[in-house]
Amino acid sequence: MRSGNITGSTDASRSLLAVDLGLRTGLALFAGSGRLVWYRSHNFGTTERLRHGLPGIFASIGDLEAVVLEGGGNLATVWEREAERRGITVVRIGAERWRPLFLHDREQRSGADAKRYAGELARRVIDWSGARRPTSLRHDAAEAIMIGLWGLLHLGWLDSLPRELQRH
Repeated sequence: MRSGNITGSTDASRSLLAVDLGLRTGLALFAGSGRLVWYRSHNFGTTERLRHGLPGIFASIGDLEAVVLEGGGNLATVWEREAERRGITVVRIGAERWRPLFLHDREQRSGADAKRYAGELARRVIDWSGARRPTSLRHDAAEAIMIGLWGLLHLGWLDSLPRELQRH
């Protein structure tokens, strides 16, 4: 098995946006190569501000091909509608889908534990990608990074977890 190789199209111009839903939202953008481009936390404050802010976010990512959302409810619907309006693939998941792939059972005993370990793994993804290192990393941005890594594997953009990110 190859380690972290891109499958299908090798078009590095495509990108995937991972979103940890909330009014304080974690965002992580991945290139078609599977590498993290940027990550951030954004406080929309209200659903209305989210609705008005999304077109600008989508417009700023000209090659956006897929959005992976973790969470549900009204906020997910706002994201889905904007993505679908633009012809962008949307995948919606819960934490129970991505956490078992990256975290051991003992690291998921509580939400606080899962967030802490996701943060540690997200820092490894940042280093592996050569992205800007954070002075601090909010849990929503860290989880968006892990959601995005799950999305890359799920959509077949990576055929396996890169060796540098595998845990033993």
